[in-house]
Amino acid sequence: MRKVAVVTAALSVLALPAAAQPPLGGEQPLLNEVAAQVSPEQEHATIAKLVSFGTRSTISDTTSNSRGIGAARRWIASDFEAISRDCGGCLQIETPSETFTGSRLPKPTQVMDVLAILPGTTDPGRVIVISGHMDSRVSDVMNATSDAPGANDDGSGAAAVIEAARVLSKHRYPATLVFATLSGEEQGLYGGHVLADYAVAHNWRVEADLNNDIIGNTEGMSGIRDNTHVRIFSEGTRTTETPQEAARRRYNGGEVDSPSRNLARFMATLADKYLTNLHVVMVYRTDRYGRGGDQVEMLKAGYPAVRVTEAAENYTRQHQDIRVENGIHYGDVIGGVDFPYLAQVTRLNVVTMAALASAPAPPTGVTISGAVTPDTTLKWNAEPAAAAYKVWWRSTTAPQWRYSRVATSPDHMTLKSVNIDDYFFGVSALSADGFESPVVFPGPTGTFEREPPAKP
Repeated sequence: MRKVAVVTAALSVLALPAAAQPPLGGEQPLLNEVAAQVSPEQEHATIAKLVSFGTRSTISDTTSNSRGIGAARRWIASDFEAISRDCGGCLQIETPSETFTGSRLPKPTQVMDVLAILPGTTDPGRVIVISGHMDSRVSDVMNATSDAPGANDDGSGAAAVIEAARVLSKHRYPATLVFATLSGEEQGLYGGHVLADYAVAHNWRVEADLNNDIIGNTEGMSGIRDNTHVRIFSEGTRTTETPQEAARRRYNGGEVDSPSRNLARFMATLADKYLTNLHVVMVYRTDRYGRGGDQVEMLKAGYPAVRVTEAAENYTRQHQDIRVENGIHYGDVIGGVDFPYLAQVTRLNVVTMAALASAPAPPTGVTISGAVTPDTTLKWNAEPAAAAYKVWWRSTTAPQWRYSRVATSPDHMTLKSVNIDDYFFGVSALSADGFESPVVFPGPTGTFEREPPAKP
């Protein structure tokens, strides 16, 4: 794997404090290790098996052992169980479900997710989730009988989830990891709703949901291939923001500093440092224009979440009957999946999950002050799991955090001659062995703590 050193710029012209030091502890061998263990061959075998079920429409047969959504979810559960046996029974397999009706579910239908849970060693209530949906569709979303291979949408995401479970279950982490394969996405994001309800019911402190949906194609509509970029979509302001919080944010800033947005920045930094020729394109949207994914339901529940999606979508391979028209091959077949690229995107996920779960929780209670003074002061709650904290700042128009200093106090720091008016600020937490959390923007705008949705 290529290693990219952190590059910082001196602020000699502005006469500000020194630029960022590298993270305490430097490069993490664990992250190189888990990245190297991802197998494109394993992911090929997983998608081939999912395709073999013919259709995985949420409204397809649930009793057959060879065709339909029921067969698919039972096979996924058995695969998680096999992974668990290899790690000494380390995974808990859960199948939460709810019954829904809607415009795409005209009669009551059970929507079931399949989860594999790796409990954390010291902070099991803190949860890192990777998700992808197992269901598929053809042109008519109500057609539950025609073949709907769903190799890329979203066999690729489901394969990434299962491969992440295989790789990451070989290690233990302070926080809990959840590997979630969802159903009902094509009928209305119902599987994401089931996952969010399960998280709330079990009092999970979800730090991140990495929703992988359509992550294996590299050939765009123009025929140009892009196997070196992946898009991370993240909301700018929290879905659960109150009117009072919105008023404060509009005045003082924070439109691009939700926890989801800072999670995307965290992933971009990891890609540059630990992966070869895979670069994150941060897209400042919750999802693609006018479209959605299961991360939306997690955001509605108050949890940080992002969508991971390939850089070059091919719409002839999404939501299409298998056919040939005017020389164009339509349909989401396995031949449209670039498995080396899928493995790269999966590596980004496993590195992110291992990094988040190994670091302390993002700081809580972050506040900022400094109006009508030349200095800026940040305060936060000191936690035993954090060995140190780092204060970050950047220009208000900069996409990434740029400057930092390790705090000399466990719960506050004053940046002398750094004017609060000119920069955005945040705080990260570091473990004794150098793992670092995402940066937290001050106040409700940036907190990683769950903010429940307002009651109607």
